[in-house]
Amino acid sequence: MKKSTLPIFMLALSAVLFNQTFAQKGASTSFEQVIALRNVGTPILSPDGQHILYTVTSTDWKENGYDTEIWLARNGEEPFQLTRSGKSSSTSAKWSPDGKWIAFSSSRNDKNQIFVIRPNGGEAQQVSFEEDGVGTFEWSPDGKQFALFKQDPESKEEKKRKERYGGWAADDAEYRLSHLWLLEFKPDLLPAPNEMPCYEEKKDSGQKSDCINYPKAVRLTEGQFTISNFDWSPDGKMIAYTRQPNPLINFSMYSDIEVMEVASKKIVFSVKNPSVDNFAAWSPDSKKILYTTNLEDTTAFYYKNDQVLVADLQGGKPNRVAQYFDEDISALSWNAAGVFFTAYQGTQRWLFRLDPLSGQYKALISGNEVLGGYSFSKDGKMLAYSTSSATTLSEIFKTPVSILKPVQITQMSKQIAGWKTALSEVIRWKSKDGAGIEGVLHKPQNYDPAKKYPLLVMIHGGPTGIDLPQPVPGSVYPVLQWLEKGALVLRVNYRGSAGYGEKFRSLNVRNLGVGDMWDVMSGVDHLIAKGVVDENRMGCMGWSQGGYISAFLTTNTDRFKAISVGAGISNWMTYYVNTDIHPFTRQYLQATPWSDPEIYQKTSPMTSIKNAKTPTLIQHGEFDRRVPIANAYELLQGLQDNQVPAKLVVYKGFGHGINKPKERLAAMWHNWEWFNKYLWGEDVVMGE
Repeated sequence: MKKSTLPIFMLALSAVLFNQTFAQKGASTSFEQVIALRNVGTPILSPDGQHILYTVTSTDWKENGYDTEIWLARNGEEPFQLTRSGKSSSTSAKWSPDGKWIAFSSSRNDKNQIFVIRPNGGEAQQVSFEEDGVGTFEWSPDGKQFALFKQDPESKEEKKRKERYGGWAADDAEYRLSHLWLLEFKPDLLPAPNEMPCYEEKKDSGQKSDCINYPKAVRLTEGQFTISNFDWSPDGKMIAYTRQPNPLINFSMYSDIEVMEVASKKIVFSVKNPSVDNFAAWSPDSKKILYTTNLEDTTAFYYKNDQVLVADLQGGKPNRVAQYFDEDISALSWNAAGVFFTAYQGTQRWLFRLDPLSGQYKALISGNEVLGGYSFSKDGKMLAYSTSSATTLSEIFKTPVSILKPVQITQMSKQIAGWKTALSEVIRWKSKDGAGIEGVLHKPQNYDPAKKYPLLVMIHGGPTGIDLPQPVPGSVYPVLQWLEKGALVLRVNYRGSAGYGEKFRSLNVRNLGVGDMWDVMSGVDHLIAKGVVDENRMGCMGWSQGGYISAFLTTNTDRFKAISVGAGISNWMTYYVNTDIHPFTRQYLQATPWSDPEIYQKTSPMTSIKNAKTPTLIQHGEFDRRVPIANAYELLQGLQDNQVPAKLVVYKGFGHGINKPKERLAAMWHNWEWFNKYLWGEDVVMGE
């Protein structure tokens, strides 16, 4: 077991936050402490399998943001922080193929650029100097250059238009395409450009000075399309990429795959199905590609499983693999040891190994694990991965693949040592129509099964999200504080959730809200029947799809004493005509409002607004494109017109999520005030 990687200043920060005045009565952990928890990103194993890169994200209260920096765990040594980027973050760490350099992205000099640093430390040096910055990048297999995304610059015509006519945009027509470029890797330039003069004409010396310039990116792809992901072939001769007509989310359903020969820029292979095609990985011999596809399905891919295929670049029919695996597959990779992928299995997330020839698969890491990211050594013999559990935060491990002997690299869970964290139990029940439903029940540390507790139901988004056993759940909901106050928290994996197969994810098609309510209320009744819930003190909340279900409950049942609707849909018609993701509605309701207005009415909370009685808090981002704020105002006005206590809080400058610490703190306070008032009869004042 390694020693803690948490520096002393972080422990001191926790102490400072704990000593700040806060009014979470009866709670030993403050909202600020929860928000200030650090978390780790995907581990990146060095080519030789010896060392691990990973990111740590921390909270910056002064700047009201989050800082992500790169850490390095060298074999046999304590991990240490490798980058310190000031007000910008350092992300996307990648080992050079020979393991001698670490490249990463940072906007420390205004625009996002590529930097490199030696594994032994020292100052990072900038190696890209692109005027508009760079996006995603990948080392070439020989380590001599990078392939990278670069967004097309604003055209002269666009600039002239703005100068003459000001700012305006036609719908779905304001975007910039991103293309692939190549950049030569030239570190340690000697002399550097700033060390030699660059004359425009001959000087007294009688000859023109030679200018020394940093390498500039050379364009690789052209055309009216945008690149969304890519990778080099292992032999370095080709690049496979996913392309779509433009970067708008609705056009991702028209994505295709192309394989380009780098030297000639010739397209040597392509995949062009009517629906979504996404490149996933190269075979180790560079002769095949792995990809996911929905083939011709343009009407149900939001809730149906992707198909995984292997295509030979020399031709022939692609081979479908893992076709009997009944869940969405993600994070595909391919090395000498096989094809690997992750998938949810109920409230767990496992790592699987797949034989690309037979299509057979087997779990490599399973059990009560919630696997995060993973990576392999070049030969596929060593594995690094992150995982969390019901009692631990996400931690990084390293193990040989042949015989799993995980060694823990990080000690992030020391942050919550001594906290009164959630006791998590996975429970099961039958819904109204007989569907089997799972949920996570969070209990206080001093839980007594003989007592009846207030119940707070917290509903995830998606709908293909999933709730998991966790020691510190909550996001904008103060779960730990409610548990310590003496409540139970139920998180329902309602129909449509990931982890339970395609058929289960399809159960709320043309049944949104209705079936979801069955699942939530049957779970509530299950706990009441067990005698552990005070049914006179129950509340419900959720964000996005969870906010929609909460709104549906507001107008279709009076069993809750208070409800919080976060970025929720109140009227599918209003949502459909305003959202940036119209196909989602058409697929789940299998209609437009004009072809089947009845299904839009049946599944909309506003249809039953006259039945509403429950005091409702509404939380919404000012500039939410996914669930436009018109939904919040419509629900608010309907509740007010029917004399139902209601309050709308708008978070200024935010979109669909609350992603800054101060506003997240505010959102937690708003929920704390609302439920304390209606479940406990307490009038608390924010921040006192």
